[in-house]
Amino acid sequence: MAEHRLTELDSGLRVVTESMPEVRSVALGFWIGTGSRAEAHEQAGLSHLLEHLLFRGSARFSSVEIDQIFDSMGAELNAGTGKETTSVHSRVLDRHLPRAFEVMGDMVWRPAFEDVDTERRVILQEIAMYEDDPQDKVFDVLGEAVFGSHPLGRAIIGRSEVIATTPLEVIERFHAARYVPANVVVAAAGSLDHDAVVGMAADWLPDRGGDPPTTADAPVELSPRVRFEAKETEQYHVCLGAPAIPRDDDRRFALRVLDNVLGGTSSSRLFQEVRERRGLAYSVYSFSHLYAGIGQVGIYLGTEADSLSAALRVVSDELARLGDCPATPEELDRSKENVKGRLVLSLESTGARMNRLGSHVLTEVPLLGVDELIERVEAVSLEDLEALAAELFAADRMSAACIGPHEEAFRDGVEPVSSALAAA
Repeated sequence: MAEHRLTELDSGLRVVTESMPEVRSVALGFWIGTGSRAEAHEQAGLSHLLEHLLFRGSARFSSVEIDQIFDSMGAELNAGTGKETTSVHSRVLDRHLPRAFEVMGDMVWRPAFEDVDTERRVILQEIAMYEDDPQDKVFDVLGEAVFGSHPLGRAIIGRSEVIATTPLEVIERFHAARYVPANVVVAAAGSLDHDAVVGMAADWLPDRGGDPPTTADAPVELSPRVRFEAKETEQYHVCLGAPAIPRDDDRRFALRVLDNVLGGTSSSRLFQEVRERRGLAYSVYSFSHLYAGIGQVGIYLGTEADSLSAALRVVSDELARLGDCPATPEELDRSKENVKGRLVLSLESTGARMNRLGSHVLTEVPLLGVDELIERVEAVSLEDLEALAAELFAADRMSAACIGPHEEAFRDGVEPVSSALAAA
């Protein structure tokens, strides 16, 4: 894997690239340090709304022109908002990179804020779709259970009243404060010249500078909670979760290996015991999300009412087994090989490399070379997994969330996982 190059302009804007001369495309992304975690309660959803508004036109290009330009290049243009970041990204042929940069730069730095009310309606429709999809929403219900009133516990999509009523001038100030060069990383991977990309970034800088606003991060009340939302669904959608290590913790490599053993692959314990051997659920898996200063581990299970108690009992048994034996030597070797394989395969994609560059530089996580990444994974030991399993997956740390038709059935089913939760 080619080494990355990183340049910081006088404005504070960082440009990071990786050259992949064997391809003919370039993945380009603008990464902005704003997301739901950086929002006050009365701002909940403004990062998401602003991301949508970038596509409604800029100082030089109308919304239709933006669509036509990228269509004519045979290119992809998209964006996303997360807990801590927003990104606008594209993948284009290398000869179209200057044009793509010109349009994306204008969108990011100089949005026209046109058709705002139309986009409000679009997002309100998106929120309505989200409310109708318990398989997605249950993860935000779990976030509230794990993080309480902390912004990490709020849904990225935002609150309807904020989307519908926030005045345009407030949205414009929100953009002006956060979309400043010192809070943005331009990342690119593919058939490119680093100095040329730096030159493009310098050409399309905004006329403003300064630092983004600093907000005091509220303390997280780390106590297990139960959250249930009643909805007439065919299945009970259940999530269990607990606080975890932050994104810059060196144990993140061990956590990836441990997650694979528990429920991250088709050969994992949860998938084999719940689905393959007993047929208690179609979908069951574990996951982890790592943020600044803290993270989250979790388990998702979707199952019918008749299988709920039995499925959760198996999950409880597997969590207890994880504490006693987080991995056999065979499971450890298979999981490490899986992590290494996925890592190397993903880095054959320009988009994956660009995402890694942008997110790591913006969040100040060290960018390691592929050989060092493989060494870190290979160094994970059974003792590392034992320590993590005991720290993160203890029953007295687990919060629970569910969307389904009957709360009593859920509480009865979750009791094997934690009697404290069942009584909460």
